Amino acid sequence: MHLLLFRFNRPRYFLLKTLNTEYDRKVQTVISEFLLLGLPIKSEHQNLFYALFLAMYLTTVLGNLLIIILIRLDYHLHTPMYLFLSNLSFSDLCFSSVIMPKLLQIMQRQDPSIPYTGCLAQMYFFLFFAHLESFLLVIMAYDRYVAICFPLHYATIMSPSLCLSLVVLSWVLTTFHAMFHTLLMARLCFCADNLACSDTRVNELVIFIMGALILVRPFVLIIVSYARIVSSIFKVPSARGIRKAFSTCGSHLSVVSLFYGTVIGLYLCPSGDNSTLKETVMAMMHTVVTPMLNPFIYSLRNRDMKGALGRVKQTL
Repeated sequence: MHLLLFRFNRPRYFLLKTLNTEYDRKVQTVISEFLLLGLPIKSEHQNLFYALFLAMYLTTVLGNLLIIILIRLDYHLHTPMYLFLSNLSFSDLCFSSVIMPKLLQIMQRQDPSIPYTGCLAQMYFFLFFAHLESFLLVIMAYDRYVAICFPLHYATIMSPSLCLSLVVLSWVLTTFHAMFHTLLMARLCFCADNLACSDTRVNELVIFIMGALILVRPFVLIIVSYARIVSSIFKVPSARGIRKAFSTCGSHLSVVSLFYGTVIGLYLCPSGDNSTLKETVMAMMHTVVTPMLNPFIYSLRNRDMKGALGRVKQTL
Protein backbone atom coordinates (compact mmCIF):
# COMPACT_ATOMS: atom_id res chain seq x y z
CA MET A 1 0.00 0.00 0.00
CA HIS A 2 1.32 3.41 -0.97
CA LEU A 3 0.43 6.97 -0.11
CA LEU A 4 0.91 9.73 -2.62
CA LEU A 5 0.47 13.49 -2.32
CA PHE A 6 -1.85 14.68 -5.07
CA ARG A 7 -2.54 18.32 -5.83
CA PHE A 8 -5.82 18.50 -7.66
CA ASN A 9 -7.42 21.61 -9.12
CA ARG A 10 -5.95 24.45 -7.03
CA PRO A 11 -6.08 24.91 -4.10
CA ARG A 12 -7.47 21.58 -2.90
CA TYR A 13 -5.02 18.97 -1.70
CA PHE A 14 -5.43 15.26 -1.59
CA LEU A 15 -3.61 12.11 -0.65
CA LEU A 16 -4.00 9.31 -3.13
CA LYS A 17 -4.49 6.00 -1.42
CA THR A 18 -3.61 3.19 -3.82
CA LEU A 19 -3.71 -0.56 -3.58
CA ASN A 20 -1.25 -2.88 -5.29
CA THR A 21 -2.87 -5.87 -6.99
CA GLU A 22 -1.48 -8.60 -9.21
CA TYR A 23 -3.11 -9.02 -12.58
CA ASP A 24 -1.79 -11.06 -15.52
CA ARG A 25 1.42 -11.55 -13.50
CA LYS A 26 2.05 -7.79 -13.46
CA VAL A 27 1.80 -5.46 -10.51
CA GLN A 28 -0.56 -2.61 -11.27
CA THR A 29 -1.64 0.36 -9.18
CA VAL A 30 -5.38 0.67 -8.63
CA ILE A 31 -6.85 3.80 -7.05
CA SER A 32 -9.40 2.98 -4.39
CA GLU A 33 -9.98 6.38 -2.84
CA PHE A 34 -8.64 9.86 -2.20
CA LEU A 35 -7.80 11.12 1.25
CA LEU A 36 -8.68 14.80 1.49
CA LEU A 37 -6.24 16.78 3.60
CA GLY A 38 -8.92 19.36 4.34
CA LEU A 39 -8.41 22.80 5.85
CA PRO A 40 -5.44 23.75 8.05
CA ILE A 41 -7.54 24.14 11.21
CA LYS A 42 -6.27 23.29 14.68
CA SER A 43 -8.14 20.52 16.46
CA GLU A 44 -9.30 22.82 19.27
CA HIS A 45 -10.95 25.09 16.67
CA GLN A 46 -12.69 22.33 14.71
CA ASN A 47 -16.07 22.69 16.44
CA LEU A 48 -16.05 26.47 16.03
CA PHE A 49 -15.33 26.32 12.31
CA TYR A 50 -17.79 23.47 11.86
CA ALA A 51 -20.56 25.61 13.34
CA LEU A 52 -19.46 28.58 11.22
CA PHE A 53 -19.41 26.64 7.94
CA LEU A 54 -22.71 24.94 8.76
CA ALA A 55 -24.35 28.32 9.41
CA MET A 56 -22.91 29.70 6.16
CA TYR A 57 -24.13 26.71 4.17
CA LEU A 58 -27.63 26.87 5.64
CA THR A 59 -27.72 30.60 4.90
CA THR A 60 -26.71 29.88 1.29
CA VAL A 61 -29.41 27.25 0.85
CA LEU A 62 -32.19 29.27 2.49
CA GLY A 63 -31.23 32.55 0.80
CA ASN A 64 -31.13 31.11 -2.71
CA LEU A 65 -34.26 29.02 -2.15
CA LEU A 66 -36.06 32.17 -1.01
CA ILE A 67 -35.16 33.98 -4.24
CA ILE A 68 -36.27 31.02 -6.38
CA ILE A 69 -39.59 30.72 -4.52
CA LEU A 70 -40.30 34.47 -4.67
CA ILE A 71 -39.67 34.55 -8.41
CA ARG A 72 -41.88 31.51 -8.87
CA LEU A 73 -44.80 32.84 -6.79
CA ASP A 74 -44.87 36.54 -7.72
CA TYR A 75 -46.01 37.19 -11.29
CA HIS A 76 -44.44 40.68 -11.15
CA LEU A 77 -41.07 38.90 -11.29
CA HIS A 78 -41.89 36.82 -14.36
CA THR A 79 -39.50 38.81 -16.53
CA PRO A 80 -36.26 37.90 -18.35
CA MET A 81 -34.05 39.42 -15.65
CA TYR A 82 -35.61 37.30 -12.91
CA LEU A 83 -35.68 34.17 -15.06
CA PHE A 84 -31.91 34.49 -15.27
CA LEU A 85 -31.66 35.34 -11.57
CA SER A 86 -33.61 32.23 -10.56
CA ASN A 87 -31.20 30.09 -12.59
CA LEU A 88 -28.26 31.91 -10.99
CA SER A 89 -29.64 31.23 -7.51
CA PHE A 90 -30.15 27.57 -8.35
CA SER A 91 -26.59 27.41 -9.65
CA ASP A 92 -25.24 29.02 -6.46
CA LEU A 93 -27.22 26.62 -4.28
CA CYS A 94 -25.94 23.56 -6.14
CA PHE A 95 -22.39 24.90 -6.46
CA SER A 96 -22.12 25.27 -2.69
CA SER A 97 -23.76 21.87 -2.15
CA VAL A 98 -21.05 20.17 -4.20
CA ILE A 99 -18.37 21.10 -1.66
CA MET A 100 -19.90 21.99 1.70
CA PRO A 101 -21.66 18.75 2.75
CA LYS A 102 -18.46 16.74 2.22
CA LEU A 103 -16.40 19.35 4.05
CA LEU A 104 -18.82 19.30 6.99
CA GLN A 105 -18.80 15.49 7.02
CA ILE A 106 -15.01 15.42 7.16
CA MET A 107 -14.91 17.96 9.99
CA GLN A 108 -17.53 16.04 11.99
CA ARG A 109 -16.44 12.43 11.46
CA GLN A 110 -12.71 13.05 10.96
CA ASP A 111 -12.89 10.70 7.97
CA PRO A 112 -11.14 12.37 5.01
CA SER A 113 -11.70 9.58 2.48
CA ILE A 114 -13.70 9.97 -0.72
CA PRO A 115 -14.15 7.23 -3.37
CA TYR A 116 -12.40 7.71 -6.68
CA THR A 117 -15.74 7.80 -8.52
CA GLY A 118 -17.07 10.23 -5.93
CA CYS A 119 -14.14 12.54 -6.57
CA LEU A 120 -14.78 12.47 -10.32
CA ALA A 121 -18.46 13.19 -9.73
CA GLN A 122 -17.56 16.09 -7.45
CA MET A 123 -15.21 17.44 -10.12
CA TYR A 124 -17.94 17.22 -12.76
CA PHE A 125 -20.58 19.09 -10.76
CA PHE A 126 -18.05 21.63 -9.46
CA LEU A 127 -17.07 22.55 -13.03
CA PHE A 128 -20.66 22.41 -14.24
CA PHE A 129 -22.14 24.87 -11.76
CA ALA A 130 -19.09 27.16 -11.68
CA HIS A 131 -19.15 27.60 -15.44
CA LEU A 132 -22.94 27.78 -15.57
CA GLU A 133 -22.73 30.80 -13.29
CA SER A 134 -20.18 32.38 -15.63
CA PHE A 135 -22.53 31.97 -18.61
CA LEU A 136 -25.52 33.28 -16.66
CA LEU A 137 -23.63 36.39 -15.61
CA VAL A 138 -22.89 37.12 -19.28
CA ILE A 139 -26.56 36.68 -20.21
CA MET A 140 -27.63 38.97 -17.38
CA ALA A 141 -25.10 41.60 -18.53
CA TYR A 142 -26.59 41.44 -22.04
CA ASP A 143 -30.07 41.76 -20.56
CA ARG A 144 -29.05 44.93 -18.69
CA TYR A 145 -27.40 46.29 -21.84
CA VAL A 146 -30.61 45.87 -23.85
CA ALA A 147 -32.75 47.30 -21.02
CA ILE A 148 -30.68 50.51 -20.78
CA CYS A 149 -29.53 51.05 -24.34
CA PHE A 150 -32.70 49.90 -26.15
CA PRO A 151 -35.53 50.35 -23.61
CA LEU A 152 -38.26 50.78 -26.25
CA HIS A 153 -37.28 47.53 -27.97
CA TYR A 154 -36.52 45.54 -24.81
CA ALA A 155 -39.67 43.40 -24.90
CA THR A 156 -39.13 42.59 -28.57
CA ILE A 157 -35.42 41.76 -28.27
CA MET A 158 -35.62 39.84 -24.99
CA SER A 159 -38.52 37.67 -26.11
CA PRO A 160 -39.50 34.60 -24.07
CA SER A 161 -38.15 32.30 -26.77
CA LEU A 162 -34.75 34.05 -26.81
CA CYS A 163 -34.49 34.03 -23.01
CA LEU A 164 -35.35 30.33 -22.82
CA SER A 165 -32.90 29.56 -25.63
CA LEU A 166 -30.09 31.41 -23.83
CA VAL A 167 -30.73 29.53 -20.59
CA VAL A 168 -30.95 26.14 -22.33
CA LEU A 169 -27.78 26.88 -24.33
CA SER A 170 -25.93 27.70 -21.10
CA TRP A 171 -26.96 24.42 -19.52
CA VAL A 172 -26.05 22.40 -22.62
CA LEU A 173 -22.63 24.01 -23.08
CA THR A 174 -21.65 23.60 -19.43
CA THR A 175 -22.85 19.98 -19.48
CA PHE A 176 -20.52 19.06 -22.33
CA HIS A 177 -17.66 21.15 -20.98
CA ALA A 178 -17.76 19.58 -17.51
CA MET A 179 -18.16 16.10 -18.97
CA PHE A 180 -15.21 16.65 -21.33
CA HIS A 181 -12.88 17.64 -18.47
CA THR A 182 -14.08 14.78 -16.28
CA LEU A 183 -13.53 12.19 -19.02
CA LEU A 184 -10.04 13.56 -19.66
CA MET A 185 -9.32 13.20 -15.95
CA ALA A 186 -10.72 9.67 -15.85
CA ARG A 187 -8.46 8.54 -18.69
CA LEU A 188 -5.30 9.24 -16.67
CA CYS A 189 -3.41 6.33 -15.15
CA PHE A 190 -1.90 6.92 -11.71
CA CYS A 191 1.28 5.34 -10.40
CA ALA A 192 2.49 4.63 -6.92
CA ASP A 193 5.35 7.10 -7.13
CA ASN A 194 3.99 9.72 -9.57
CA LEU A 195 0.96 11.93 -9.96
CA ALA A 196 0.05 10.38 -13.31
CA CYS A 197 1.79 7.75 -15.42
CA SER A 198 0.05 8.82 -18.63
CA ASP A 199 0.69 11.95 -20.67
CA THR A 200 -1.11 14.99 -19.22
CA ARG A 201 -0.27 17.45 -22.01
CA VAL A 202 -3.70 17.02 -23.61
CA ASN A 203 -5.38 17.79 -20.28
CA GLU A 204 -3.25 20.89 -19.77
CA LEU A 205 -3.96 22.14 -23.29
CA VAL A 206 -7.71 21.63 -22.88
CA ILE A 207 -7.68 23.39 -19.51
CA PHE A 208 -5.88 26.37 -21.05
CA ILE A 209 -8.20 26.62 -24.07
CA MET A 210 -11.42 25.97 -22.19
CA GLY A 211 -10.40 28.35 -19.42
CA ALA A 212 -10.09 31.11 -21.98
CA LEU A 213 -13.46 30.27 -23.51
CA ILE A 214 -15.41 29.71 -20.30
CA LEU A 215 -13.90 32.32 -17.97
CA VAL A 216 -11.89 34.94 -19.87
CA ARG A 217 -14.22 35.39 -22.83
CA PRO A 218 -17.38 35.80 -20.69
CA PHE A 219 -15.58 38.31 -18.50
CA VAL A 220 -14.55 40.30 -21.57
CA LEU A 221 -18.13 40.22 -22.88
CA ILE A 222 -19.39 41.55 -19.55
CA ILE A 223 -16.84 44.37 -19.65
CA VAL A 224 -17.88 45.24 -23.22
CA SER A 225 -21.57 45.26 -22.24
CA TYR A 226 -20.99 47.66 -19.37
CA ALA A 227 -18.67 49.81 -21.46
CA ARG A 228 -21.54 50.29 -23.93
CA ILE A 229 -23.94 50.98 -21.07
CA VAL A 230 -21.64 53.70 -19.71
CA SER A 231 -21.17 55.13 -23.19
CA SER A 232 -24.93 55.24 -23.72
CA ILE A 233 -25.46 57.02 -20.39
CA PHE A 234 -22.86 59.68 -21.08
CA LYS A 235 -24.33 60.45 -24.48
CA VAL A 236 -27.37 61.89 -22.71
CA PRO A 237 -26.09 62.57 -19.19
CA SER A 238 -28.71 63.08 -16.49
CA ALA A 239 -28.96 62.39 -12.80
CA ARG A 240 -32.11 60.36 -13.36
CA GLY A 241 -30.46 58.23 -16.03
CA ILE A 242 -27.43 57.54 -13.84
CA ARG A 243 -29.63 56.57 -10.88
CA LYS A 244 -31.70 54.28 -13.09
CA ALA A 245 -28.59 52.62 -14.50
CA PHE A 246 -27.11 52.15 -11.05
CA SER A 247 -30.32 50.67 -9.63
CA THR A 248 -30.63 48.39 -12.65
CA CYS A 249 -27.02 47.21 -12.80
CA GLY A 250 -25.71 47.69 -9.26
CA SER A 251 -26.61 44.23 -7.96
CA HIS A 252 -25.31 42.46 -11.05
CA LEU A 253 -22.04 44.40 -10.98
CA SER A 254 -21.56 43.47 -7.33
CA VAL A 255 -22.08 39.77 -8.08
CA VAL A 256 -19.76 39.92 -11.10
CA SER A 257 -17.05 41.63 -9.03
CA LEU A 258 -17.37 39.05 -6.28
CA PHE A 259 -17.35 36.07 -8.64
CA TYR A 260 -14.51 37.12 -10.94
CA GLY A 261 -12.56 38.80 -8.16
CA THR A 262 -12.18 35.51 -6.31
CA VAL A 263 -11.44 33.63 -9.55
CA ILE A 264 -8.69 36.09 -10.51
CA GLY A 265 -7.23 36.03 -7.02
CA LEU A 266 -7.29 32.24 -6.96
CA TYR A 267 -6.02 31.31 -10.41
CA LEU A 268 -4.32 34.33 -12.00
CA CYS A 269 -2.49 36.14 -9.20
CA PRO A 270 1.07 34.89 -8.61
CA SER A 271 1.63 32.74 -5.55
CA GLY A 272 4.08 33.72 -2.82
CA ASP A 273 5.51 32.10 0.26
CA ASN A 274 2.07 31.98 1.85
CA SER A 275 0.46 30.55 -1.28
CA THR A 276 -1.21 27.66 0.54
CA LEU A 277 -2.94 29.94 3.03
CA LYS A 278 -3.87 32.48 0.35
CA GLU A 279 -5.26 29.85 -1.97
CA THR A 280 -7.24 28.24 0.84
CA VAL A 281 -8.81 31.57 1.79
CA MET A 282 -9.60 32.46 -1.82
CA ALA A 283 -11.04 28.99 -2.45
CA MET A 284 -13.37 29.35 0.54
CA MET A 285 -14.37 32.81 -0.71
CA HIS A 286 -15.18 31.35 -4.13
CA THR A 287 -17.03 28.21 -3.04
CA VAL A 288 -18.62 29.30 0.25
CA VAL A 289 -18.83 33.08 0.68
CA THR A 290 -19.83 34.11 -2.86
CA PRO A 291 -22.91 31.82 -3.12
CA MET A 292 -23.96 32.97 0.35
CA LEU A 293 -23.68 36.70 -0.39
CA ASN A 294 -25.42 36.71 -3.78
CA PRO A 295 -28.98 36.43 -2.34
CA PHE A 296 -28.26 39.31 0.06
CA ILE A 297 -26.92 41.46 -2.76
CA TYR A 298 -30.01 40.94 -4.90
CA SER A 299 -32.55 41.17 -2.08
CA LEU A 300 -31.12 44.14 -0.19
CA ARG A 301 -30.43 46.27 -3.27
CA ASN A 302 -33.50 45.36 -5.31
CA ARG A 303 -36.88 47.01 -4.80
CA ASP A 304 -38.69 44.39 -6.85
CA MET A 305 -37.45 41.59 -4.59
CA LYS A 306 -38.47 43.53 -1.47
CA GLY A 307 -41.89 44.20 -2.96
CA ALA A 308 -42.33 40.54 -3.90
CA LEU A 309 -41.39 39.47 -0.38
CA GLY A 310 -44.02 41.84 1.05
CA ARG A 311 -46.73 40.61 -1.34
CA VAL A 312 -45.95 36.96 -0.60
CA LYS A 313 -46.11 37.64 3.14
CA GLN A 314 -49.55 39.19 2.72
CA THR A 315 -50.89 36.20 0.86
CA LEU A 316 -49.62 33.73 3.46
